[in-house]
Amino acid sequence: MVFTGIVQGKGRIQRVQRKSEFCTFDIEFPSGRLADVQVGGSIAINGTCLTVVNADSNVAQFDVIGESLKRTNLGLLEEGSPVNFERAARVGDEIGGHNVSGHVHTTATIVRDPEWMKYILEKGFISVDGCSLTVGEVTDSTFSVYLIPETLRVTVLGDKGEGDVVNIEVETQTQAIVDTVERVMQQFLAKKGLA
Repeated sequence: MVFTGIVQGKGRIQRVQRKSEFCTFDIEFPSGRLADVQVGGSIAINGTCLTVVNADSNVAQFDVIGESLKRTNLGLLEEGSPVNFERAARVGDEIGGHNVSGHVHTTATIVRDPEWMKYILEKGFISVDGCSLTVGEVTDSTFSVYLIPETLRVTVLGDKGEGDVVNIEVETQTQAIVDTVERVMQQFLAKKGLA
């Protein structure tokens, strides 16, 4: 599945059923946003690719396994929580953002999370709760993004603040390059007896 990181709107958690190994979420979407959705189709919720297991008019149901609940902010959602959504891109659709997989790498609390900073580069992109954003300034332990009024209006980002948890997906090409260079450098230094 491919998403663009251009969030199409906000939905609202209508019901949460917590089970031993997974949760089932019923999510209410704005009128008409589930047109032609099919069971088995993919919709990104806060940037996390989920499979539709049931749908009618304006409500879709998703089963979310424990691994996804643990790695994303979906496990924190309650009835009434707002969520970002994006339907999967189709062949021929305009790709206005960046390729985003919906495979969230980590969560971050809005303050600092230096573990993933090596993958975040100035003017690169990052997906925050499914929103494809251009990175502004980067320090050793922080980065900034700039949000236009339309992004704040259409997404849940305008409701977020210090201490909130968001889903983060880094640019996978950057991640692959950084990890490869680190691995090759470690091997080289080890051969030279410098590691």
